[in-house]
Amino acid sequence: MTVLLALACPAVTVAKPQPVASVTVGCASQQVPPGPPVEEEKAAPASAPLPWPPEPVGGPQMGTCDRIGPDGAPDLTAASWVLADLDTGAVLAARAPHARHRPASTLKVLTALTAVRELNPDRVVQGTAEDQAIDGSKAGIGPGGQYTVRQLLAGLLLNSGNDTAEALARTMGGDGPTIAKMTVTAHELGALDTRPATPSGLDGPGMASSAYDLALIFRAAMREPLFAETTGLHSIPFPGYGDHPGFVLYNSSKLLAHYEGTIGGKTGFTEAARHTLVAAAERGGRRLVVALMRGEQSPTPMWRQGARLLDWGFDLPATTPAVGELVDAAPAPPPPPVADPATSQTLALKPVPPLLPVGLGVLAVTGMVIGGIALRRRH
Repeated sequence: MTVLLALACPAVTVAKPQPVASVTVGCASQQVPPGPPVEEEKAAPASAPLPWPPEPVGGPQMGTCDRIGPDGAPDLTAASWVLADLDTGAVLAARAPHARHRPASTLKVLTALTAVRELNPDRVVQGTAEDQAIDGSKAGIGPGGQYTVRQLLAGLLLNSGNDTAEALARTMGGDGPTIAKMTVTAHELGALDTRPATPSGLDGPGMASSAYDLALIFRAAMREPLFAETTGLHSIPFPGYGDHPGFVLYNSSKLLAHYEGTIGGKTGFTEAARHTLVAAAERGGRRLVVALMRGEQSPTPMWRQGARLLDWGFDLPATTPAVGELVDAAPAPPPPPVADPATSQTLALKPVPPLLPVGLGVLAVTGMVIGGIALRRRH
């Protein structure tokens, strides 16, 4: 299709491009998750890196690749981490907060938040053989089983059920529409490092998030009463299916089991992502959230690393200045540049119909990603 210029049409003034000041908006060496693409990420055409926003989300210091905040932070194996006040959003310390990593099952917090906002918690969903057959960790749903959305959320958050992630996604329209909804949710919150590729957190083409985003998304999720209640459960009765009797579903979080004051959280692991964690705890009327990405279980288990970061955070004086903030919504786009009358060019553009409706473009991109997803074992 050819776009024609017509001098008789109303004039549109186009300013010459203005130079943009150089600013560090994210860990420059890590615009994409580290390491070579895994097989699951090669199944579709390579996704372009998520663009950096014009300025670091959460404040200028959030663009660093280094550690920021008070001295004395514990040694952690995590490549990136964030410590923040869950209620005020003040970031107290961080390391490479916007560096992109694969989130593994910590992405389930975004899945749960999207489901909580869309689905009736008492809606009944029937399990399928496809749910049961998914790779990785499972809560234990099966064909013909009857589960409320509330129970599926428990399976998702307590036992990291990939099967319940699939059931929730199917209830929200399927993997493709669910991933599109998760993407919208993340970007509305200001989690601009996050690109989901699967509802479960299993590796897929273009998957990415950051420690900053994990903390931000968890903070938003904790404002939803159903999420906050569910993530803090130690156990819950869970339905069976067919000749499989019901059972008690236990929370697999060691932080919840062993760290006093823990109010919820989520862990994750894939070979490509390594170990990830996001969690919150309360002490002395103060609530803190921590997010750790690309960590290792040795020499210190990840949950203990999270506990050490929380302990250090609770010991910080209440007057500790923030190094950034967890935003409540996506930053407003910058205003367009003002045209310079002395250097502007005036062009007349003839209106033409759009080449492709925006909705179709989104579906096309989502379809390309979903069509290439292959699942990878995680737990």
